[in-house]
Amino acid sequence: MSYSAKNIEVLKGLEPVRLRPGMYIGNTGRSGLNHLVQELIDNSVDEHLAGYCHNIYVSINKDGSATVEDDGRGVPVDIHEQEGIPAERVVYTVLHAGGKFNGNTYKISGGLHGVGSAVVNALSKKLIVDVMRDGYTHHDTYEYGIPTTELVDGYLPKTKLKEKKTGTRVTLYPDDGIFETVKFKADAIKQRIKETAYLNPELTITFVNERDDKEPIVFHQPGGLSAFVEDISEGLTFTSPVVALKGEKNGIAADIVFLMTEDGDENIIGFTNNITNPEGGTHVAGFKAAFAKLINNYSRNELGLLKEKDSNLSGNDIRSGMQAIISVKHPDPQFEGQTKTKLSNTDVTKAIDDIVKEQLTVYFDRNYEVLKDICDRAVALSKKKALEKSKININKFSFEGNGKLAKQESNDASKCEIFIVEGDSAGGSAKTARNRKYQAILPLRGKILNVEKKPVAKVLENAEIKALINAFGCGFLQGYGNDFDISKLNYDKIIIMTDADVDGAHIATLLLTFFYRFFPDLINEGHIYIAIPPLYRVGEGKNMQYLYSDDELAKYRKTHQKKFTIQRYKGLGEMDADQLYETTMNPESRVLKQVSINSRVEANLITQTLMGSEVAPRREYIETHSQDAVLDI
Repeated sequence: MSYSAKNIEVLKGLEPVRLRPGMYIGNTGRSGLNHLVQELIDNSVDEHLAGYCHNIYVSINKDGSATVEDDGRGVPVDIHEQEGIPAERVVYTVLHAGGKFNGNTYKISGGLHGVGSAVVNALSKKLIVDVMRDGYTHHDTYEYGIPTTELVDGYLPKTKLKEKKTGTRVTLYPDDGIFETVKFKADAIKQRIKETAYLNPELTITFVNERDDKEPIVFHQPGGLSAFVEDISEGLTFTSPVVALKGEKNGIAADIVFLMTEDGDENIIGFTNNITNPEGGTHVAGFKAAFAKLINNYSRNELGLLKEKDSNLSGNDIRSGMQAIISVKHPDPQFEGQTKTKLSNTDVTKAIDDIVKEQLTVYFDRNYEVLKDICDRAVALSKKKALEKSKININKFSFEGNGKLAKQESNDASKCEIFIVEGDSAGGSAKTARNRKYQAILPLRGKILNVEKKPVAKVLENAEIKALINAFGCGFLQGYGNDFDISKLNYDKIIIMTDADVDGAHIATLLLTFFYRFFPDLINEGHIYIAIPPLYRVGEGKNMQYLYSDDELAKYRKTHQKKFTIQRYKGLGEMDADQLYETTMNPESRVLKQVSINSRVEANLITQTLMGSEVAPRREYIETHSQDAVLDI
């Protein structure tokens, strides 16, 4: 085959976004859909950071669209000198265009890549923009990223405002040809708005879900990050007051708040320029290292809790029970990916180290009892773990398999995947159906242990959990004789494949809880997936097809009036091997959902609520969310 200039395709305008949406918004599932709304909110927040916007209004409308409006200056509408069109059109149609490249316009911004508005436009079947400034409302519309409003003498059409008002209002209708669903997840948007309000104490954000006839909710959090950390710690037993640190080094500003708890898991949440970073980054890593170094220094040199022969306390022991928020403002943030999940600026680490050392030294000098309690608890926990470790028979906890693992032939981990299935019936079908070269099958004997709030020794006694650890090959928690090393992971994809029923959902939830609490890096690095098997096989003769939901079946009935057969799959074991491979295991045709964490606050809260020991909060959550109980990964 020839390879010449004719083979080089040039994508112009917004075509790259529509062709590869995942590169810009992460995925085309529910989280990617919600990301469109968040991009618009972030634009308004940037106006607030610049000192102009004080109110933001967000609504999910009855017709399925979403609207974001602010009272900032309004997007510029004068003619752009280089492009020769209104500046508003440049913002919404040209990638890498916007006021955020000009340091004089936005000193600090979450959207420095300049693609947010254009990406939202590209992925909307319709976009309506109204800009209020200079005494007029300037109106523009787009369809699939293309302008549909006729200009008047080169300018946007405008109408006289009846009141003095400035700002921008954008209504988007997501493209149902791109997204798996176009129904926004209201709770996720509301949670992100709540976080944004905590991060901006002087900002007011009003949210209304008109689609479900909900009343408007006003988010205004003058307590800022201190109130935020208390909120995420609700229900836990505090062992320290809220500690607030604030400083700036080399143009990098940091606001850090934390408190220590008796019964909470370590929960440290990072933000950069108001954008949440679910995978952390250099600001979170810098804080962890600086805090551990400082506490070790105090414990050894000032309090005398560590002798010369003693090893340093581990960071995990020092931060046990810590609930923390780290918010940094950076003039030129760099992220791993457009969706900004992980901060990568190396200069942040040094800045955080300096700020933590300076501010905490002053705080501990004035609050000696808080320092002593943190150090005492860390030393006590370290000794307790050492005692536990000495009592644990490592041979007893050598992570042997359950005898059910059907290994793949290849040793190339980058191409291999393992399916975790429930029971021998589904396991038998999967073993027959699989591609033996790259696919491994691990059947589980029933439901695994609910690991929430369980001691490590108890977790390690569970046979199914030991089988999982054995299969993965990358170790377990640090400090128990088998340190975790993700580079030794045997599989690029770990796929949960359970029946599409209540029991299957429960098993999947137990597995996700296990991964979230004991293997978070497997989620953060994108190795965990959930297989989506079909619910129905419908049609007649050779014209058979698979349907994955009751909604799909209802649509099929409307368009197929003639007689057809319906086969309802009650479990994976009911499929023959060919059907199972075609629908659920074949990389060319299967449906997988990658597990990711969009909001660590929300993930931690839901995990504690659904998997904890308290019955009342679990019942309340299920009753509240039973109507929209969709597995949203």
